[in-house]
Amino acid sequence: MGGEHIPGAELAPNWLPAAGDVNELLPALWAHDVERNEHGELTISGVHVSELKQRFGTPLFVMSEDDFRSRARMFKDAFDAAFEDICGGVDVYYAGKSFLCTEVARWVDSEGLRLDTCSGGELAVATRAGLSGERLGLHGNNKSDAEINRALDMKLGRIVVDSLHELKRVEALASARNTTANVMLRLTPGVHAHTHESIATAHEDQKFGLSFIAEDPEEPGMSAAEAASRLAVDAESINFLGFHCHIGSQIFESEGFEIAARKLLAFTHKIQLTYGVTLPELDLGGGYGIAYTTVDKPRPADEVAQAMAAVVRETCAELGMSAPRISIEPGRAIVGSTTFTLYETGTLKTVQVEVPNADGVTAPRRYVSVDGGMSDNARPVLYDADYSAVVANRASQAIPAMSRVVGKHCESGDIVVRDVYLPNDVAAGDLLAVPGTGAYCWALASNYNYVPRPPVVAVKDGTARLIVRGETEDDLLARDLGA
Repeated sequence: MGGEHIPGAELAPNWLPAAGDVNELLPALWAHDVERNEHGELTISGVHVSELKQRFGTPLFVMSEDDFRSRARMFKDAFDAAFEDICGGVDVYYAGKSFLCTEVARWVDSEGLRLDTCSGGELAVATRAGLSGERLGLHGNNKSDAEINRALDMKLGRIVVDSLHELKRVEALASARNTTANVMLRLTPGVHAHTHESIATAHEDQKFGLSFIAEDPEEPGMSAAEAASRLAVDAESINFLGFHCHIGSQIFESEGFEIAARKLLAFTHKIQLTYGVTLPELDLGGGYGIAYTTVDKPRPADEVAQAMAAVVRETCAELGMSAPRISIEPGRAIVGSTTFTLYETGTLKTVQVEVPNADGVTAPRRYVSVDGGMSDNARPVLYDADYSAVVANRASQAIPAMSRVVGKHCESGDIVVRDVYLPNDVAAGDLLAVPGTGAYCWALASNYNYVPRPPVVAVKDGTARLIVRGETEDDLLARDLGA
């Protein structure tokens, strides 16, 4: 860049590296089959983004089927290998809440994974996809009777129960139907995961799980976890499989997973000795982080697997117990990087902003508006999530400029990418691609401002096809009964 001053560089957050090549695609952020062609245009499995824009419009979620499948296999193979000598392998449950549709459910099943669901709607997707009930799990801290009955009808492999109250409801519903419910108890091991507060789920003060610490009001002298365990052992209509925990999402450090595994194994051993039972399963959840920006350093699946296996192996040896069958629940780590969102640029403007800790000094920040926003990616406004972006329809030789990519909604917090260097010649009509949007973007999408939710396209072997069609205004009005 010949030593040229980068507009707005003074406003860059500490974590954002100095502006480099604005055309570069950092491999950690993208599906493996995304690249730029000889003209500088982004392609996925050989399909040009201009073709995708022409066929399907924007905003558009663009997913690599091969990348999804390879990441699913990677987790299954890595954990099976690591745990082969401990418990003969691992059951990998894809966390459907991250992104789910019938096509993805079928990919999950065909790659040998199981499916974790959190609602009757997600069970309906699994049913339409043809998955068998024994390969499904059902989560949720407040399942309805209808959802529990559906799980019993489908003979689900596991219902993960969050409270003593819910356990009693599951037992009563199963007993009334003269059947047995396969149950795991979700525990809160008191682990404070290093992630955003809203997605840390294993500390004491939150809605999920049975406490190791708090005394159950109905069972003086016993923790909620102990009281539920006793009931699960005694209940004739409950097939008590074991325990479950999930410490949070988008986690890079291994310490929290290791502490949780040790605590749950010790508690499993205690319950087995106390009641003379064998609990055959233990689910250690998911939450493995992915790269959204240059500072994110996710751990490879085989490294995570080997570290967890070492803890399970060592802890079981110390306790003198046989290892239960381990299961895990990756979602984001499988689907997150498989997908980018394609937008079209509209309005642009530049404002002068005071530079932090520099009295009276200002610098330019350019606002780049796109045709989507918080309705298709709520994570920045919910979790202060950071993303990256590139111009997708062409390469640029212009100098970088500090930019903020924003949406079209009537909210000042409608920010897609808070801080990113984009070429100084970005113009209306350019296409922008935001990587890492496979998890919790479409899944959290809304119709705010009566904006239709975007379609999802899967690309494989040079062919793009719709797997979720975009909504239309007719769809939005169909439920409005005022006409």
